[in-house]
Amino acid sequence: MPLPLIPLPHLVEPGGDPFRLLAGARLAGVPEVVAALLRERTGLSLDGCGAGLLEFRLAAGGAPESYRLEVDATGVRVVAADEAGLFYAGCTLEQLLAEDPEGWILPAVVIEDAPRFGYRGAMLDVARHFFDVTTVKRFIDQLARLKLNVLHLHLTDDHGWRIEIASRPHLTARGSGSEAGGGAGGYFTQADYVEIVGYAAGRCVTIVPEIDLPGHTHAIGLAYPDLAEQPVLDAYLRAQIEALDGVLPVAGEPFTGLGVGFSSLRIGHEPSYDFVADVLGELAGITPGPYLHIGGDECLGTPPAAFADFLRRVTAMVERLGKTPIAWHEAGAAPGLAPGTVGQYWGFLSPDELAAGCAQRLVAAGSRLVLSPSDAAYLDMRHPEDPSGQDWANGPTSLRRSYCWEPSELIPGVGETDILGIEAPLWTEFVRTPAQVDALVFPRLAAIAEIAWSAPAGAPGRNWSEFRQRVAGLAASWRAQGIGFTAVREVEWP
Repeated sequence: MPLPLIPLPHLVEPGGDPFRLLAGARLAGVPEVVAALLRERTGLSLDGCGAGLLEFRLAAGGAPESYRLEVDATGVRVVAADEAGLFYAGCTLEQLLAEDPEGWILPAVVIEDAPRFGYRGAMLDVARHFFDVTTVKRFIDQLARLKLNVLHLHLTDDHGWRIEIASRPHLTARGSGSEAGGGAGGYFTQADYVEIVGYAAGRCVTIVPEIDLPGHTHAIGLAYPDLAEQPVLDAYLRAQIEALDGVLPVAGEPFTGLGVGFSSLRIGHEPSYDFVADVLGELAGITPGPYLHIGGDECLGTPPAAFADFLRRVTAMVERLGKTPIAWHEAGAAPGLAPGTVGQYWGFLSPDELAAGCAQRLVAAGSRLVLSPSDAAYLDMRHPEDPSGQDWANGPTSLRRSYCWEPSELIPGVGETDILGIEAPLWTEFVRTPAQVDALVFPRLAAIAEIAWSAPAGAPGRNWSEFRQRVAGLAASWRAQGIGFTAVREVEWP
């Protein structure tokens, strides 16, 4: 039975006698967040007065986020390249913990580990349904324990504006009080957002905020009508909306429906760019991470030439703020993006010509990609055995489909060095509660985490058969954390 380690480390060598972790074990150099994880899982005091030593230390020369972990009968020794490596070693240690009638043990093992991709993310959509600071922190804890290091927050959409902008107060006063399907909405104050950023940093997670532009902007029109076009409702969009729920957008009224693509900022209107500069400038000032996501998807109400001009100007604006712009893959249709703009691919595992072409043009222009194939990585797609969630991305998404794909083979002409990383988005049109988040996210987030961190498929242990066993081994830990995961039939859960 393989050790319950996800993502799979690059080297795992079993040893001899295990280490028994007892109350009072001595901690040397162990980050407080790691010590807290161990105390929470075991209930032990770990106050440094008893037998056994857990020693963590930094050493120069290793790859970023890398670590070496040794466990034997005398204790635990960790050497890491940086603080992130120390934290990830602690996450591995927590997964190794097992309980027997005499208490807690750690198997003897030597592990050497480092990530495949530098960007390993999950996305939480707080625009369709708003989730408070406590829920976001809980989500950060969950993804960080799987060695994911990015939380992409989808902060704005047609249904609501979720971040305070001091220079544009109507955004939250008028644009935050609605949700998909109806609801009270809500928003983060800048103090809330700074709290989230700091909490994430303590767990080696970077926050990537998204202001979705120039489409998905109906809520902006509630706050500043002069900046928004009238909803575009041509025959195609009317048919799409009627097929979904029949809720048509009306200028000046909150939108609670499921249709997309009808909204747009006024692209040729200079005050629109003053607005974007105000919003992105304030957001950049409270975002220490390197990225600002500017959306760019499903702009069906924006003429192509206007779309291209807008993205050219706004990516340059982000660059001047000292940040790297990220945009959904449709940005590949716009020439002249700021150098280094990152594209986020959300097409299928078998890309259609349009999506693949956009991604390829981004790479040809010098961009790198974050891969989020919707029929494998979208966490809001339903499990085969559960009717909740969506199924538009090639039907229900099994755990096996989430796991069995290779990033470097996804898009023709896009290889390993063109890929910045992997991200699993959770869109929330139908997700209202933390319990629904858990049920959709787990266990599939574990599959995405392994693809993002571990060696490509075919490396020892890096296969579907062993993954099924390893993910089953995490059930006790997930239950202890209060994660209400979906017990998919593909796995024999204990």
